[in-house]
Parts: sequence; C-alpha cells; structure tokens
Amino acid sequence: MPSEIIIPARQTFVLEEYQDAPLQPDEIRGRTLCTLVSQGTEIGWANGDTFPIRPGYAAVFEVEDMGSAVKGVHKGERRFAMGGHRGTQTHRVQHSLQLPDGLAADRAVLARLVGVSMTTLMTTRARPGDRVVICGAGPVGLLAAHLFHIAAYRVTVVDPDPLRRSQVATSGLADVHATMPLGDPAYQGQVALVVDCSGHEGAALDACRIVRRMGEVVLVGVPWRKMSEHSAHDLTHAVFFNHVTLRSGWEWELPVHGKTFAWEELLDGYNNAAHSIFGGFARAMEWLAEGRFALDGLMHRAAPDDPAALYARIMARQIAEPFILIDWEGTRT
Repeated sequence: MPSEIIIPARQTFVLEEYQDAPLQPDEIRGRTLCTLVSQGTEIGWANGDTFPIRPGYAAVFEVEDMGSAVKGVHKGERRFAMGGHRGTQTHRVQHSLQLPDGLAADRAVLARLVGVSMTTLMTTRARPGDRVVICGAGPVGLLAAHLFHIAAYRVTVVDPDPLRRSQVATSGLADVHATMPLGDPAYQGQVALVVDCSGHEGAALDACRIVRRMGEVVLVGVPWRKMSEHSAHDLTHAVFFNHVTLRSGWEWELPVHGKTFAWEELLDGYNNAAHSIFGGFARAMEWLAEGRFALDGLMHRAAPDDPAALYARIMARQIAEPFILIDWEGTRT
C-alpha cells in the first residue's frame, strides 16, 4: 500500500499509508518518481492552525492507469503535476504535462518553482535589456534570477546570506550584492523592476527607493512575520515620491489554462489568454530541458521514510542546497 507525508498537528510530520480512490474518467494515475519541497510554504503550513495537511508542491510521476475518457496519454509516460508528497499521483489529465524528451524528473519538478516568478515575467512592463533586481536568493529567487537572465534582462541579485550569494555566483550570475546598492549611480534610478522573493519589508522598502520613476516592485515572497521596525509611512513615502508601481506577485493572477472561444463550449467560458499557469510550466520545462538553468550542486535528495527528521533539518536550516527533492523510487516493494 502506498504512503504519504501528512502534517497531523503543529510541526509534526508523519508517513502514513493510504488507499487510492477509484479513478475518474478524466484522470490518470501512476507511481511517483520525485516530489519537490517548498520549504517556506510547507513550514508555514506546519506552523499554522488547520490540520491535517497533506503537503507537497510538485511531482513527476509515471503513468500506469488512465480513466475511460483520457486520450493522447500512454502508459509509461512521465508527467509533471502540482502533486503532494505521496507514493502515487492521481490528477485530471488537463492538470498535468508530459515531460520533454531527455528532461530528468529531478529537473522537471523545478518547473513549479520557476512558475512562481513566471507570472511576473509575463505581466511586467519591464522589457528585455532593462535592469532587474531579485531580492532573496532562496529557491524561488535563484530560479527567478535565471528566468529573467534567460529572457535577456540585466539581472542583479541581492541577499545578505553569503552561502546564497555564493550559490548564485557559482550558478553563473555574477552581479550579486549583500545589500541593495542604494546610491550607486549604476543602479540608483536605473532599475525597471525589483522582484522581492524575500518577504522582508526592509527589502521592499529598499526596492521602492532604488527603482526608476514609474518602476515596478513586485512582492513574490511571503511576509510570514514582521522582520523590522519600518513603518507603513516609510513605504508609502517611497512609493509616492518615486512614483512606484508596488504590486502583488500573486502567481495565480493568470488563468490556469488558456481557453479559446468555441461555440459548443460557450457557456463554460473562455479567456483567449496568451499566457497561463500551465503555459508557464511548459515553457519552464523546455528551458530546463535545454540546460538553461545551472543547477549542479544545488539539489538535495531525501528519502520519504523519516519526514520528521527531514523537516527538522529544514527548519534548523541544516540543508545547504536550495532545492530539496523527495525520491520515491526507493520505496517500491
């Protein structure tokens, strides 16, 4: 019987067996190859008040069974989905994507984290060649920096942690700073966009102070707790006098799928969206397959057998690598 990771109570992580429900006509199911830990989100859940929680952010699985209405999918296909930490995956086929040829599962699963800042890339007014600053070089920020670099922006990364700065530099991005380069004429008033992936209000304030007039500051990182004594006035003063567009980096601003007009589906709605969440995932996997993200030495693999020990290490910041993958291949019986 397959197992899954559950958070039954505050800061408690266990592995429990489960039974899959009957497969619906539009669903596919298969054995999980690996899942991705979203450290900030999952620890945030574990410190919350609503339980039980079945955590997980993304998964790659191998299709074994298909519902009666599923077409165009074959057994043995490897597919990506927003799945939990569990031994099998069951998803509506439209909410999964086939992996590009040659893309390893442990790379493909990172498309989920790329997608967090992909929404900002798809909606920003900044254009290729503009200067972009990424605040926070954790898992989301590091991938955001590479994403904007791939899209031909001039990328600067700011993070106070020397290990994270070293990882960014080793990954091939040379313009890395411990603090926001306020007052430096190469940056002051020259930055079109700051993407804050830190969730730190001080970083947001510095961002509003450094961008060019009518520049954008997009808040991607979650402000889990108050980090400084800055006031709302500090921020509003910077926004008002620098004419800043300060906005949410909510990744779900885009539709999950682009849907074109069809007479026979008129009552189901349509959006004619040029960009979508799953379109972003597909593009991210294409770029991952092309090797355009430098990931060597940045991934930590863990077994799912002792989730309490794994999450204790995460909370104690004992895992140096930014990307933590759970490998389900060794759990087969």
